[in-house]
Amino acid sequence: MPLHPEAESFVAQIRELAPDLGGELADAATARRSASARGRQRPRPDVQRVEERLIPGSYGVDVPVRIYWPSTEVGVPVVVYFHGGGWVVGDLETHDSFARSMANGTGAVVISVDYRLAPEHRYPAAVEDAYSATVWAAAHAEELGGDASRLAVAGDSAGGNLATVTALQCQERGTPDLAFQLLLYPVTDHDFSTPSYVDSGPDCLLTKQDMMWFWDEYAPDLEVRDHPHASPLRADDLTGLPPAHVLTSGRDPLRSEGQRYAERLAEAGVPTSTQHCQGLFHGFAPDAERMPVAAAAMREVYAVVRAALG
Repeated sequence: MPLHPEAESFVAQIRELAPDLGGELADAATARRSASARGRQRPRPDVQRVEERLIPGSYGVDVPVRIYWPSTEVGVPVVVYFHGGGWVVGDLETHDSFARSMANGTGAVVISVDYRLAPEHRYPAAVEDAYSATVWAAAHAEELGGDASRLAVAGDSAGGNLATVTALQCQERGTPDLAFQLLLYPVTDHDFSTPSYVDSGPDCLLTKQDMMWFWDEYAPDLEVRDHPHASPLRADDLTGLPPAHVLTSGRDPLRSEGQRYAERLAEAGVPTSTQHCQGLFHGFAPDAERMPVAAAAMREVYAVVRAALG
């Protein structure tokens, strides 16, 4: 199915702003400049309060986070959010608008994590930072006005990968307890032969060539990519993971692996809801407010999160 007309127009605009997308990524610095330029175009909704902190990470490495409060209400859910960008691009600024929208839409305190990026810090650096931030969020939820019993992880694309990998780690280590995982068009495997990869093209905004480059930057060792903390679809057992909502897009090379991961979760007895956005492209969520069809999709997402976290 082709892109929705609103999405088609938006993709054309993005390609003018970031011509390196679509199989022409040359290096991390160039890709990051494009991501920053795109992030500056996004409106920034008002929230009640924003604060930046450095929190303890693995091996003495501090992790920067930005915390968003939608209101002065206390005892609200807490969502630890990991941004997309192929583990190579993106930061607190590029996804500031989205984190604000998520806080307002879900009514939760949102903790956006500035995890280490590849190729300077390859796998498992981002995984370590993601888990450390989640442990910190659980320990400090009450201090932040949140409820640790309603702690969730969320992420888009590579951030969706980190969210569900964090859920796997929490299960393996026995702490902290997670109430929910929100996975927006997540990376779950490194198989480039799936139907959605075969069907992908420039209108997806993200292409097969882009993802091959991102994987090479993040985890160049093919054996490393097989580990469930890199490719969670390859985990032997997903039993016991927290309830999940998995969103996929029609024009997205990651569509097949996202759908298969949702199936695997359901087969393992994990309460799993799915949402397929047929006429939308990969990475639409941070720009949703600029397309009515995408904004409607995200309102549905936030309603699911509110219902799941009470």
